[in-house]
Amino acid sequence: MRKFKNFCRNYHRDIAYLFVGLIIAFSISGIALNHRRTFNSRQYTFDSEPLKIELTRAADAIDDDYVKSLIPQTNVGNEYRMFRIQEGNLRIYFEDALAEVSLETGEGKVDFFGRRYVLAEMADLHQTTNPAWVWYSDIFGVAMVFISVTGMFIASGKNSFKKRGIWFALVGAIFPLVFLFFLA
Repeated sequence: MRKFKNFCRNYHRDIAYLFVGLIIAFSISGIALNHRRTFNSRQYTFDSEPLKIELTRAADAIDDDYVKSLIPQTNVGNEYRMFRIQEGNLRIYFEDALAEVSLETGEGKVDFFGRRYVLAEMADLHQTTNPAWVWYSDIFGVAMVFISVTGMFIASGKNSFKKRGIWFALVGAIFPLVFLFFLA
């Protein structure tokens, strides 16, 4: 049994060292992505300006060509991307900017964005679908299972998994199930 515990301790430690950077990156970006409705992990607003656009069409008649004709009124020099009508507002998306005006009044604002370096890259890693990265993430997932399982066999005595860890593991397993079935 001692050899098995040493095996678990040594490989648990070494694999954790190998993936410590990704563990930290996924943890930080995961927290940021959990709050994406209130916090944008990829960009921040560095300037906002009031905006008034003269709208001459009803919401159902607004198309891409019409929106492109409105761009000079926005005074945004950034490259046009697309538009959306959302919650009674016309949203015009540019590279690193967003113009949003009320369809009723034509009044609104333009926000200019900057990139949140490092955090943006971590979030990109967290959500990328690049096939090579997916394979690496799968290897990382298997390593996390290995780290979890070997961690159960490291401690002995009154702090062992059998005597103490099982209760923490049960609480850790029950909480997501309660959330899934009763709170989600």
